[in-house]
Amino acid sequence: MRTLIVTEFITLDGVIDSPGGGDHPRAGWTFKEVPFVEEAYEIKGREQLEAGAMLMGRVSYDEFAPVWPTMTEEFAEYNAMPKYVVSSSLTDPEWDGTTVLRSLDEVAALKEGEGDPIIVHGSATLAQGLAAAGLVDRYHLLVFPVTLGDGKRLFDGHEQGTLKLVEHEAYSNGVVKNVFDVVR
Repeated sequence: MRTLIVTEFITLDGVIDSPGGGDHPRAGWTFKEVPFVEEAYEIKGREQLEAGAMLMGRVSYDEFAPVWPTMTEEFAEYNAMPKYVVSSSLTDPEWDGTTVLRSLDEVAALKEGEGDPIIVHGSATLAQGLAAAGLVDRYHLLVFPVTLGDGKRLFDGHEQGTLKLVEHEAYSNGVVKNVFDVVR
């Protein structure tokens, strides 16, 4: 069985909306409001090397697909690996190596197979659905010393369960890495 990892840039108040750009009034808060410290992003490089597939929702796909394929050095591993989009409306994905999944049941079947971890970027609605369906095994959270007050949240208040902290580190810019395994 494959491990499903949700990875997020998240604020202290739980918002994951528009960390690098997007529709939120403070879009880009990860780099506009917090100084860049290279070592805080080490986990992002590790994720690319360790993941065997990337899973995203339709909104994240629409944001990533026009940009990431052009970033051949920064996202070489992601561009080469299989990508899956959970969508009821996407019919012809343009990003090479992308397959459309129509339901969380199809995600569960993908997870049942053999292979390296499946990484989920962004995709607040998808991450919430995956958690509710019991499909998330691990969270990689880079917590930024920022509060946004409103926006898409990783946790919508309906989650129940326990997380076990398996890795953490604080950085000079106030970002804190928290890696949690879901306890079952």
